[in-house]
Amino acid sequence: MSAIVLNEKFEKASELALPESFSGINTHNLYLYVKSYQASIRSNTASVKSRSTISGGGKKPWAQKGKGGARAGSRRSPIFVGGAIAHGPNTGRNYDQKINKKQKKLALKCALDALATAGKLFIVDSIEVPTGKTKDALALFNALNVRDALLVKKILDENTYLAFRNIASTYVVEENELNAFLAATYRSVVIEKAVWENLTKES
Repeated sequence: MSAIVLNEKFEKASELALPESFSGINTHNLYLYVKSYQASIRSNTASVKSRSTISGGGKKPWAQKGKGGARAGSRRSPIFVGGAIAHGPNTGRNYDQKINKKQKKLALKCALDALATAGKLFIVDSIEVPTGKTKDALALFNALNVRDALLVKKILDENTYLAFRNIASTYVVEENELNAFLAATYRSVVIEKAVWENLTKES
C-alpha cells in the first residue's frame, strides 16, 4: 500500500510506499485499542443511594411481633417505596481496560494501513496557514476532495489552529495526540512529513 504525497497546495504530487511492518496486522489489535480508549473516556457518573446514604428510616416502622406482617427495621430498606436501591451503580467503578504499548503501536499502524488501502492517507511537508484565516484553510481542505480529515502537525501553531477551528469536518492535532482511535474515526488523515518519519523510524 502507498500513501499519497501532497505539495504545498494539497495537490497530489507522488506516492510513498508504506513499510512492510504496516501490513498483515491483525485488526483485533485495533478493536482492543478502540475499546480501551472509549472505556478510558467513559464518564463515571451513574450512582444511586444505598441504605447508608439515603435519608430517613431512623425509627422502626412497626413492632417486631404482633402485627402479623414481616419484620422491618428501617424505611430505608430496598423493599419499601422511597427506600434505597440494592446493588445499584456507583462512582467507585473503574472502567479502564489495560492495553500494552506494542498493541497501541500495532493498532495505529493497522488504522493507517486501512486508510492507505482506501487512498485516504496523505503526507505533506507542512500543514500551515500563516494568515490564520478560515477561507485559506478551507481552500487546502477542498483541494483534498475528501469528506473529513484529521490533520497531524509536529507542533501546532496558533494561526493554523485558528484557521481550521471553524471547519467542522477537520480536526488538527499535534504528533503526541495521534492515536489509533482518531485515525480510525476520520475517513482521511493528513500527516506532516516529520511526523511520518517518526512513525516509520522503528518500522
